[in-house]
Amino acid sequence: MNKNIFIQNKIKSYKKKIDMPGDKSISIRWALLASQAIGISRAYNLPNSDDINSALNAVRKIGIKVIKKKNYCEIIGNGLNGFLFKNNTIINAGNSGTLSRLLPGLLAKSKNSIIVKGDKSLSKRDFSRIIKPLNLFGINIKSRNNKLPLKITGTDYLRPIVWNEILKSAQVKTSICLAALNTPGITKIRLVGSSRDHTERLFKYLNIPLKIKRSKNFDIIEIKGCKEYKGFNYNIPGDISSSAFFIILTALNKNSQILIKNINVNKTRTGLIDILRKMNVYIKLKNQRIINNEPIADIFVKGSQSLKAIKCPEKIVGRLIDELPILFLICSLAKGTSTFKKIGELRHKESDRLKICSNFLKMIGIKVKETKDGLKIFGNPNLKNKKFYEIKNFMKDHRIFMMSCIAALTLGGKWKIHDKNSINSSFPEFISKLKFLGAKII
Repeated sequence: MNKNIFIQNKIKSYKKKIDMPGDKSISIRWALLASQAIGISRAYNLPNSDDINSALNAVRKIGIKVIKKKNYCEIIGNGLNGFLFKNNTIINAGNSGTLSRLLPGLLAKSKNSIIVKGDKSLSKRDFSRIIKPLNLFGINIKSRNNKLPLKITGTDYLRPIVWNEILKSAQVKTSICLAALNTPGITKIRLVGSSRDHTERLFKYLNIPLKIKRSKNFDIIEIKGCKEYKGFNYNIPGDISSSAFFIILTALNKNSQILIKNINVNKTRTGLIDILRKMNVYIKLKNQRIINNEPIADIFVKGSQSLKAIKCPEKIVGRLIDELPILFLICSLAKGTSTFKKIGELRHKESDRLKICSNFLKMIGIKVKETKDGLKIFGNPNLKNKKFYEIKNFMKDHRIFMMSCIAALTLGGKWKIHDKNSINSSFPEFISKLKFLGAKII
């Protein structure tokens, strides 16, 4: 049952320290790589969200032992392709685009078939982006209209490929990398544009043979397959995508301050910080260090007295794709016109986030111009709230729900926001952390 919440007041000023759940992208990659390691792997600060639990259940389904303890999660791997499952085993990826797109690569050499399905939202998303490269390896993937469910059948006769990745998709890149693990020879991925690089960092952390050749216009990743690796321990850093909502809530509250502890500040994920600084938001990274080959820091934010509009550089879009909905909100309250181009990937998320965010901003009184792959926002720092808003019919998208809560706490008025359960996929603690800052939510 999808619950509703009610917010009737702006949040008051606060000065707080908080932490965030573990990074979702890294957590799913840890689980899948641990499933093919030799021996025991442990993860600390693994989030207890639906997407992560779907990943752990998927690992169990393919015959790998998973043990959840109070302070850590343990996976006992059997080495490369050390899976044991019945033919036509069904795995439900729930709402997780990352899991559903990475699994087919992981199962590249498994000759028994796996059927991957998902919820209503995930079943509408395009999977041709992974089907095409994985078919080149020799993996047999059957689907109807390139959508879930997928039937995946691996092969002993994998062949390395050369793939031009033009979508700037870390999910596609990672699915290919996982397939390359079981493939003899060298697989090459030519990257046109940046995307999050957690997979590359994990491979290097595990001493999996991976080289990156950089040039001005593109990078080439080379992976030499069939190299076993041992079980490993990993401290999952806090999720910057979850932090984004608290960063922007604070930026929009003039007299507030927040310190968000132990957050992953990988440069492929910190596009939001770069943009907000250009908008006149005070953000400082404190206590910077490297843990498990990932940069970590505490993020300190002060409320902004005046916000500037931004022209978002196209090259930065891949570094803040998940944060765009909440970034649109702060742009709507900045002085001037903000423009975003080449953001069509937003239409292929849990919902058509470009369309939904455009309609949301119009609803609260902001003028916008939406194109096929762009958005122009005419900011209004003096926006006056209406008496009542009801937010519903937004495909149960967790990021839209959370953006709506931040809008309500910033603008005031009375809000009824549907689909609270949507946050269970990524950030079940979201409401409780808002209440810790002083938000009154019913």
